[in-house]
Amino acid sequence: MATYKKRGKGSKKGQQQNIESGSTTAEVFNTLDETASKSEQWIEKNSKPLFTGLIIVAALIFAYLGYNKYIKEPKEIEAANELAYSKTYFDQAQNTSVEKDSLYNLALNGADGKYGLLDIIDNYGNTNAGNLAKYMAGISYLKMSDYENAIEHLSNFSTDDEIIGGLALGNIGDAFAEINQPEEALEYYEKAANFKSNDFTTPIYLLKAGNTALDLKQFDKAEKLFTKIKDKYGKSDEAQTIDMYINKAKFAK
Repeated sequence: MATYKKRGKGSKKGQQQNIESGSTTAEVFNTLDETASKSEQWIEKNSKPLFTGLIIVAALIFAYLGYNKYIKEPKEIEAANELAYSKTYFDQAQNTSVEKDSLYNLALNGADGKYGLLDIIDNYGNTNAGNLAKYMAGISYLKMSDYENAIEHLSNFSTDDEIIGGLALGNIGDAFAEINQPEEALEYYEKAANFKSNDFTTPIYLLKAGNTALDLKQFDKAEKLFTKIKDKYGKSDEAQTIDMYINKAKFAK
C-alpha cells in the first residue's frame, strides 16, 4: 500500500530570506524617496538662483553670437578692405629694386586719406588683418634699417603658419644681428629653426644660428647646428655645402 507523504510548510530559513529581501527592497525605495524629496526641496529652495544662472548663461551665449555676427565679422571685413591699399605699396616695395624706402613709407603711413599699416594696427589690431599688418610693418621697418621698430612689430605678430611664423622669428634675429646683439640673434634664429620644423625655413635658420654661434665662439653648438642640417635636411640648398661649415666648426675648436 502506498504511503502518502504530507507536504511540509516552507522552512524558517526561506521565510527569513524573504523577509530580509523585502526589508532591503523597502529600504532602497525609502532611500530613493528620501533622495528625491531632498532634491526637490533643494531645487525648490534654489529655484530663483538657478533660473537667474540660466538666464545669465543664455544671455552670454546670445551676446557672444551677436558680437561675432554684428561686430567682429563686419570689423574683420572692414580691416581687410583697409589693408588692401597699404598692401599694394608693400608688395611693390618687395618686388622692386628702386625707391623701396618711399614705397615702404607709403605702406606704413598711407596716402590720399587711406590707412597705412600703422593706422590699421591702431584701429584694427585685434583682427586678422591687423595682425598681418604687424608682420608687414615689421618687415617694412627692417628693410628701412629701423631695427628697433622692426623687432617691436614682429614680436607683436602671432601666427600658427609654419612658414610665416618661422620667417617672423628669423627676421627678429636679423634685426638683432644688425644692431650687434648676437646673443639675441642666436636665440631667435634657433626659435625660427624650431618653429614647426619644415624643409624651407628650418635649414635657413639653422645655418644662420650656426654661423652666429661660430662668431660667439660657441663651436660645439655651431657644429651641432650644422650637423643637424646634414642629417635631417640633406636635400635643402643649405645642405649642399654644409660639410665646409661642419669642418670649420671642428677646426675652430
